[in-house]
Amino acid sequence: MSLDEIKSLRAKTGAGVLDCKKALQESGQNFEKALEWLKKRGLARAEKKSFRQTKEGRVSAYLHGEGRIGVLVEVNVETDFAARGEDFKTFVHQLCLHIAAMNPLFVQREDIPEETRKKEESLLREQTQREHKKPPAVLDKIVTGKMNKWFAEVCLMEQIFLSSSQGDEPKTVEASLKDMISKLGENILIRRFVRFELGEECSPTANGASAGETN
Repeated sequence: MSLDEIKSLRAKTGAGVLDCKKALQESGQNFEKALEWLKKRGLARAEKKSFRQTKEGRVSAYLHGEGRIGVLVEVNVETDFAARGEDFKTFVHQLCLHIAAMNPLFVQREDIPEETRKKEESLLREQTQREHKKPPAVLDKIVTGKMNKWFAEVCLMEQIFLSSSQGDEPKTVEASLKDMISKLGENILIRRFVRFELGEECSPTANGASAGETN
C-alpha cells in the first residue's frame, strides 16, 4: 500500500494512520472495502462509548420564519473541550434545523407514553381490519409494520437526518449521532428538545422528552 492511499483514506474518514493502514491490509488494499471496515469499527466503538457519562454539552436555539417556529435542544457530551468544538456545535445546530422542519414529537420510541402508543396501535388495528380481510396473525404483522412507520415519523432518532439527505446514503438521526460519537471519540446524548410553532395547541406529551443513552 502507498502513503497516498493511507492519506486519502484518512482524509475521507478522519481515522488514525494506524487504523487506515490496518483497514487497507484487512481489505486487500480495496479502498471501498477499507471505508466499510473503518465504518463498522467506528460504529462498534460508538456502541462501547454509549455507556459513558455525558455531563457537558450545549443548549442551542433556532428561530425560523421570522419567529414563527422556535426550537431549543440540549445535547450532552463527555467533556467541555468537545462541547466547544466546531464539529459538535455544527451537529447540534443541524439538529435544531431538522427539528424545526420535521417536527418530531419524541426523542426515541421509549419516550412515548404507553397510553399514546396503545391509542395509536388501536386506531391502526381498526383501520387495518376494515381494509384487509386477513387472519389475525397476518393482521398483527401489518399493524407492526404500520407502527414502525409511525415511530419513524414521530421519533427524532428514527427520522432521516436532513443534513444527510443530500448525500448518496441518507442516514437516520441515530446513525448520524453514532458517526459523530466515533468522530469525536466521546459519548453524545440527545437529551431533550422542545419545538414551538406560533398558534399551535400545547401538548403535554409532545417534545421535551428525555432520551436514554444511545444503544
